[in-house]
Amino acid sequence: MGRNMTRIDDTFARLKSQNKKAFVAYIMAGDPDVERSLAVMQGLPGAGVDIIELGLPFTDPMADGPTIQLAGQRALEAGMTLDKTLAMVRAFRATDTTTPIVLMGYYNPIYSRTVEKFLPQATEAGIDGLIIVDLPPEEDAELCIPAQKAGMNFIRLATPTTDAKRLPKVLTNTSGFVYYVSVTGITGAAAAQASEVGPEVARIKRSTDLPVIVGFGINTPEAAQAIASVADGCVVGSAIVKEISTGKPVPEILAFVASLAAGAHSA
Repeated sequence: MGRNMTRIDDTFARLKSQNKKAFVAYIMAGDPDVERSLAVMQGLPGAGVDIIELGLPFTDPMADGPTIQLAGQRALEAGMTLDKTLAMVRAFRATDTTTPIVLMGYYNPIYSRTVEKFLPQATEAGIDGLIIVDLPPEEDAELCIPAQKAGMNFIRLATPTTDAKRLPKVLTNTSGFVYYVSVTGITGAAAAQASEVGPEVARIKRSTDLPVIVGFGINTPEAAQAIASVADGCVVGSAIVKEISTGKPVPEILAFVASLAAGAHSA
């Protein structure tokens, strides 16, 4: 491909050499405020998180379930913006230059900023990849291709309904990893079942060399282990965001994250 290795590529190479699965954690930037959100984020690598997915709050998050929607609302009410999200990434990067950060969100805030302005700002802040859930592959010229040119991974979602005809389209221009959504519907819904996920991951892997990471419906260390064992790793979002929403002390939240990470890493 002739691209430079990103932090995401490096992380998967390292995990592969250790024969370990990846544990990816999602948090919403600025939920419930920047200070607490940043404290959790800074603690994630120490809790065993390999890749951080940072949610960019948006007013109309149609792919997200109630847990993540509410987190986005709390962040927006506390005054979270794209600029403050980038500032949060810069603050994180001041002490951690190795953990990959994937910005996950919707196209509107980036479109409003303009792609030309956003990409240099995001790479300078230390963002390694983007998951923009409402940009289909048909729109690749819009953000995906410019992002890859800027040295960022563009990560795509595949779902149980991504059929053999659609899959090559989804995989075109994808890099970093493929995010397989284990259940049809919104985040935080039904529980993921390894027996159903395994064959689907195998199907995707027949079409790509990229790691396949499974998310949606994983909320216990046992589930993290079961799902990671049939994929290259797993993502936990809603369950962590729920812990943050209870107002628990940060060390308790991180202990919960560590238990999930240990589950995924024991796969």
